[in-house]
Amino acid sequence: MTSEITLFVNPTAGRGRGAHAAQPAASALRDAGFSVRTVLGEDADDALRRAREAVDGGTGALIAVGGDGMMSLALQAVAGTSTPLGVIAVGTGNDFARALGLPIREPAAAGRLAAEALKSGAVRTIDLGRAGDRWFGTVLASGFDSRVNDRGNRMRWGGRFKYDLAILAELAAFRAIPYRIRLDGGPVQEIEATLIAVGNGSTYGGGMRICADAVMDDGLFDVTVVGACSRTTLLKVFPRVYKGTHLDHPVVTVHRVSSIELAAASVTAYADGEPLGALPLTATCVPGAVRVLAQ
Repeated sequence: MTSEITLFVNPTAGRGRGAHAAQPAASALRDAGFSVRTVLGEDADDALRRAREAVDGGTGALIAVGGDGMMSLALQAVAGTSTPLGVIAVGTGNDFARALGLPIREPAAAGRLAAEALKSGAVRTIDLGRAGDRWFGTVLASGFDSRVNDRGNRMRWGGRFKYDLAILAELAAFRAIPYRIRLDGGPVQEIEATLIAVGNGSTYGGGMRICADAVMDDGLFDVTVVGACSRTTLLKVFPRVYKGTHLDHPVVTVHRVSSIELAAASVTAYADGEPLGALPLTATCVPGAVRVLAQ
């Protein structure tokens, strides 16, 4: 493996933690004998272009510094290649690192772990989801939760409370969504649901265990369907997501599948916390799609 590796940095992650985290992560890698080249970008498209150039140029690893949005961007560059991904998780949610048991908001420790993994060959091969030309590592969300994201993203006021306010506003307008779904190419099912989450990983939103039993290397998604329910029931079920105990509720069902087709009117899908686009879409679990530096 080449001793030159690429640090892929989002300086704005975690309200500026990305910029501060790059230095201790780079120092840990250099102390281990690696030559570190840093890649930034004027915007997401430019950053991805530069990351792909580094991968195509034979970099020994792409080490992403930032939150789940940055990890998602890095996945677009390394998925389907032999280039391993390192994770320096310093964002707000950090669900990708959490699912892999990697350090969170400890850039020096994460840098040392990546360096040790590179030297020892400790690389874990995991699955990824794919929807169209987008790869995702954690959860594809649709329904109530994605509508909260939509509303929160539109709000220009509320500060750090805007997503709490968005939840309240969506609860006020709450109603079940008519979906059409197809699991593993089977018959189309017409159902009403509050939300449908497609999990390669187990958590989203900074530790909400929406697909609590999902495993990242079993070749399958865990699809959590929260069925049609009253506002009162949703308020009872939703807090249980933080511990994963919502899966036992009668209104919740789980399917393990390798692919799913989702269709619903006026619903945006989010993957790894980033907007993916309006339904309909097809998501497929791709076994062994990426190699991650891990213990």
